[in-house]
Amino acid sequence: MSDATAEPDKISGPTPDNALRAGDRADDGPVLAADGTPLKRSLSRALRAQKLRALALIAPLLIFVLVSFIAPIFDMLFRSVENQIVGETLPRTVVALADYDATSDELPRDEVFEAAYYDIFIAAERKEHTRLGSRLNYEQTGSSSLFRKSGRGIDDIGEVYQDQFEDLDENWDEARPWAELMGDPDWIAAQDAWGGEGRMPRFELRDGISDLLPRTAETYQIFARFMQTEEGESPLEEEPWTVVHTALYQDLLAGDVSGYTGPRADMLVAADALVESPGFETVVFRDAFEEIDEDWLNPEIWQTIKTYSPTYTSGYFLNSIDMQKTPEGPALRDEDERIYGLLFQRTLWMSMIITFSCILLGYPIAYLLSNLPMRTANLLMILVLLPFWTSLLVRTSAWKVMLQQQGVINDVLVWLGMVADDGRLVMINNQFGTIVAMTHILLPFMILPMYSVMSTIPPSYVRAAKSLGATNWTTFWRVYFPQSVPGIGAGSILVFILSIGYYITPEIVGGTSGIFISNRIAYHISSSLNWGLAAALGTILLVVVLVLYWAYDRIVGIDNVKLGG
Repeated sequence: MSDATAEPDKISGPTPDNALRAGDRADDGPVLAADGTPLKRSLSRALRAQKLRALALIAPLLIFVLVSFIAPIFDMLFRSVENQIVGETLPRTVVALADYDATSDELPRDEVFEAAYYDIFIAAERKEHTRLGSRLNYEQTGSSSLFRKSGRGIDDIGEVYQDQFEDLDENWDEARPWAELMGDPDWIAAQDAWGGEGRMPRFELRDGISDLLPRTAETYQIFARFMQTEEGESPLEEEPWTVVHTALYQDLLAGDVSGYTGPRADMLVAADALVESPGFETVVFRDAFEEIDEDWLNPEIWQTIKTYSPTYTSGYFLNSIDMQKTPEGPALRDEDERIYGLLFQRTLWMSMIITFSCILLGYPIAYLLSNLPMRTANLLMILVLLPFWTSLLVRTSAWKVMLQQQGVINDVLVWLGMVADDGRLVMINNQFGTIVAMTHILLPFMILPMYSVMSTIPPSYVRAAKSLGATNWTTFWRVYFPQSVPGIGAGSILVFILSIGYYITPEIVGGTSGIFISNRIAYHISSSLNWGLAAALGTILLVVVLVLYWAYDRIVGIDNVKLGG
């Protein structure tokens, strides 16, 4: 007699037999897991949890790569086309230049000079005019000093109007009357109540003042908020910039304030009458700019501003290939200014020479190390790794001592009588010095991959070839060498890419004829501060490396490159 509890139909818990029966009874229903949930949903949940655990394990490395590698590359790509400084610093001028024909040799209309006055004055107060001058100086020499000089002299224009308004009424040179005229009453009350703790109440214009005095309201608002945010001062206590007086003159000349009855109405009406009087002194913006610097009457500066006013520009990339952006379109630079094409050619050519030099010197060493007894090979490997324990700067400086005309090598050659004392060899500050020093520095990067591959080649292959009658040369060339090619490929890629990016060694021993394009990139980053051009040069160099990598993969095959094993 069987136990009832052992019968499948009597067991209510999950068992394989019950699961099969349930599946037979409900063919159209979902398959359930042990906990009663649909099996598909349970598996998806388990897989999702597994992926999240795997992602959590690699997250630190992924974040590190994104922050230290991917983000800088994208930042470099952005800087190579970014050109926001012109439009942000001279917004009114850019708009006024919209219909200016930059291909003509004529000066822009007077409204452009007026817009430039407001833009440069505000930029000078914010200390941004020098940055703009430096940016435009990359395209037209002299722009930097022009904007620096204009920042110092632009204040004289507004002082003409400020002095006349002040002579009429001293309140025009005081902070409080201006704030009452331009500011919202609620803001004035909040500003008076502010005790210096926390954020200062944000300046707000009086209702209707923008319609009555549009230029003055806009300019005064910029002044008031600048004082609050940049200087930390209250507009109730700081007299406005002279550019505000210039804006007031223009508004009074163009509009009618006779119906104004708000705060300081008597001051405003009296100023309006003063402006209408025949003896009121005015300034022509074009003449004022000429008085600051005659270069403002040179159409080239306006053509440059117009050409580089867009937010994004191809100018950096054109400069990188010895071209320039002109109003007529891209054009080649003068022949004596074309340096980057030569530097790119020199960098690629010398990097190839350095790579082949490392192959010729490194292959016999790697072959010797891979065929010596392990104890001896390990001892000699220390000599290969020894340069890694010495500073790059020290190794490069040592070659400068060795190669100079009064250096060790020339002294030995003179002592042996191979070279006359007055005919010492010039081996430094040229391409020869760069090739020698960089071959020495990069040689270990060639030896290690080749040794790693050669050490995995079975010696029995060579013995088998010789036993079949092959000579030593045939055995090497047809049996051993083809198996070592992946090591040569790995070392060549490593050395070539490293040599393209080196700049310390060429800077020390290369002179003017042995420097690389990387030296110009370093110069623009650290000295000229032309980061846009440096980014464009770096981007082109990156593209060249990727193209060469692609060509190498098509010809040799990247799958054939090995580091051993």
